[in-house]
Amino acid sequence: MFKRSSGILMHISSLPGEYGIGDFGKKAYEFVDFLASADQKLWQILPMGQTGYGDSPYQSFSAFAGNPYFIDLEDLVERGYLKVEELKELKEGNNEKAVDYALLHDVKIPLLRKAYGEFLREDNKEIFEFKERNKYWIEDYCLYMALKERFGGVSWHRWPKEYRYRKREAMTEARASLDDEMGYYLFVQYIFHEQWKKLKEYTNDKGIKIVGDIPIFIAGDSADAWSRSKLFDFNRYKKPRKVAGCPPDAFSRDGQLWGNPLYNWDYMRRTGYEWWIERIKACFELHDIVRIDHFRGFESYWAIPAGAKTAAKGRWQKGPGMDLFNTVKKRLGDLPIIAEDLGFLTPRVKKLLKDSGYPGMKILEFAFDSREENDYLPHRYEKNSVAYTGTHDNDTVVGWYQSIGAKDKKMCDTYLKKTKSVKSEEINFKFIEAIWGSKSVMTLTQAQDLFGIGSEGRMNVPSVPTGNWQWRMEEKLLSDKLAQRLSVLTKKYER
Repeated sequence: MFKRSSGILMHISSLPGEYGIGDFGKKAYEFVDFLASADQKLWQILPMGQTGYGDSPYQSFSAFAGNPYFIDLEDLVERGYLKVEELKELKEGNNEKAVDYALLHDVKIPLLRKAYGEFLREDNKEIFEFKERNKYWIEDYCLYMALKERFGGVSWHRWPKEYRYRKREAMTEARASLDDEMGYYLFVQYIFHEQWKKLKEYTNDKGIKIVGDIPIFIAGDSADAWSRSKLFDFNRYKKPRKVAGCPPDAFSRDGQLWGNPLYNWDYMRRTGYEWWIERIKACFELHDIVRIDHFRGFESYWAIPAGAKTAAKGRWQKGPGMDLFNTVKKRLGDLPIIAEDLGFLTPRVKKLLKDSGYPGMKILEFAFDSREENDYLPHRYEKNSVAYTGTHDNDTVVGWYQSIGAKDKKMCDTYLKKTKSVKSEEINFKFIEAIWGSKSVMTLTQAQDLFGIGSEGRMNVPSVPTGNWQWRMEEKLLSDKLAQRLSVLTKKYER
């Protein structure tokens, strides 16, 4: 199912461009051209869901809907929905090095609404075909977003109770009075999926596969939690009994309090895991390969009492295990899934990974802890694994190298045969070559690590609620020289 290959982890938001954030426009196509010229076969991205407070792609308003910020506005100009001069304010406010989410909210969203007004002048039956293909989620999502706007953007938990509990009369009234607003959200999803499909086809035609990402949990303030509340561990008032997170460890004394609602796995099992089937099916319509985040949570997950100030008082609860993945296989067949198996791995978690057959992940930054032996050194990688220099939750390789202790640095230098004559900035290519030469069937480097960027390029610091997900690549970094250098390594290790 997997072929020996390599690629780059670069989220859509991090692409260069003129309109405040990376999007599905011409710069995305140019990045695909760079991947092809460097003989890469994989482009991994983060979840593409519509983000809310904190701008995290792992906290989306829907498990199915796409992020409006990624829509290519120049395409809307070509369709006649916008005028080129209307993009001026967004262009002038563009920051080439960081995403400005406030600018996008204040300027790009009104442009999308204007485009919708022009779209209505056309007779476009394809949008109704799109709605029918996505009926499992699209109407609830559109209604949820329209109601959210009506009630000032607050979480659905704070809506009037007739809407919070989806009373029949209230839902009938809302669908009638908010028909135009629902139409706008349908339009945005239609354009998002249409533009992405075109970009994905271009990428695939270059021999490159898209690697996507499914967060294990969804946001409490989401269309899914509101419209399918029985799927979650809520009390009679639709409030979570317990929430998700991670236990205390060496990195965090109090653990990580994510706050996502937990699933009602008993109910999901009784319904044949239908929501998960639809979710995975939808994800594979957007991607060729899918990474499932926090895989260990399907064996056991850390459940924290709702209202707790930290994650320390949580406890482990059993997940669905292979019952879920056997159902997925039975309904959808064998799928190319990567299991994010990082964190505290018990024998039962390791057995679940083995039974699933999915490749797990190896992070080279985790390898050089001089205090203990570990499985993250490249000579220990098994073939059925996916190796990374680091992930979006780690510091960049250069930033990491500059911050580690002397013993760990000595261990790293010795293992990678790095001499003092090699600049510290070159540690990034030492990392890339180490995993490219391993047995792992697939290897990926963060774009920041390919470019040798320091900590200023870090994508996310876990448990820090603001200031993340902002990094953008400067266009000048995509050079022919760099593509050639990566190509040479890729051919050397037959990837």
